[in-house]
Amino acid sequence: MPHNYMKNLGARYMPMKIAIATDFPIDPNQPSGGVQAVSVTLVRALAALDDLCVDVVTRDADRTQIEIQDWRGARIHRLPRGKRHTLTDAVTHGRRQLHEYLPSLSPDVIHAHDTYGLMVKGLDIPRVFTIHGFIHADTLLAGRRLAWIRSKLWKWIETGGWAEQPHIISISPYVRERLSGVAGGVIHDIDNPISEVFFDVPRAERKGTIFCAAVICRRKNQIALVEALAHLRKQGVDAELRLAGPISEPAYGRRMHEHIDALNLGEHVKLLGAIGSDQVRAELAAAGAFALVSYEEGSPMGIEEAMAVGVPVVTSNRCGMPYMVRDGETGYLVDPDDPADIAARMAELMNNDARRADMSAYAREIARDRFHPEAVARRTREVYRRAVQEGAECCSGNVQAAVS
Repeated sequence: MPHNYMKNLGARYMPMKIAIATDFPIDPNQPSGGVQAVSVTLVRALAALDDLCVDVVTRDADRTQIEIQDWRGARIHRLPRGKRHTLTDAVTHGRRQLHEYLPSLSPDVIHAHDTYGLMVKGLDIPRVFTIHGFIHADTLLAGRRLAWIRSKLWKWIETGGWAEQPHIISISPYVRERLSGVAGGVIHDIDNPISEVFFDVPRAERKGTIFCAAVICRRKNQIALVEALAHLRKQGVDAELRLAGPISEPAYGRRMHEHIDALNLGEHVKLLGAIGSDQVRAELAAAGAFALVSYEEGSPMGIEEAMAVGVPVVTSNRCGMPYMVRDGETGYLVDPDDPADIAARMAELMNNDARRADMSAYAREIARDRFHPEAVARRTREVYRRAVQEGAECCSGNVQAAVS
């Protein structure tokens, strides 16, 4: 049973015990993907709070036995996962495994992220679930074999998981909108945190440099950026596009290379591949603009990091992105299907030094308030407290009902 952190021990209180179920990297210094990056940053910030005791439960595909490690004031529990399909594993073996392991930690609150929210479904412990994206939408956009059927199945499983969660953290108003009429619990609006190192990056801008950090695939829509660059250069704007990220869809990667060659942009598009956090910060320090014109995003980390560094953002006018960028104030919103529109906004940025400077300062101000890990950790702790309080009230009500 969860221990009572509210219990008075003389003049002292026991810390609230949090079990975070999430995808946590083997090397916390090198997270892969947004969920891992958020998990590392949030765990570090939560563990730094004196009134919280943090355990992290994660599952590794190549592990054969449980291993427990200490990291930055938290304990990391690494469970063997096996090489199963993500969808079936989340609702079968993964769920059984977490239902057996998590209660043994006696947490006051379980905070699940992404697919781990499906695994903790039904546990009789106060729970919080952060939704990082919509797997069914990503599956459909990927366009792989049987994508439509797989997307329908994912949607059925995801919406069933959302409906059952007592507390949901929405990382964007876009997520809240998608939960309307589905979620049965309380929805809390809290942005994803990013590493504090992004808030103190000195700017060394190279005018005309456009940077994008994202996996290269159809959903991220980098070909539109290549075509926008061609428009810019025809207008006489001396611009360079720097794309960081691995190619996750080879066919899309080939199409992008073909566009670069056909538009004679080989000298003006730099493909950086997968790069580390240090290099991302160096690229942002030099960028005149950060561009991300995806078709589907909840709350992309790249935009948060760019804003923290003070880089104006040009991004899509759909999904979660309009809730992050204030059009004309911290960047521009564009039609992801219109390279000419993207180029026009880029040209406005490149040709107006004063506007870039104003946008840079305002973006930094907003980012520190919304995305700094200390601020996010404090807001998240308040959600934990509410979940524990409601759980205690529910238990008290059940006991009174049984007595009466």
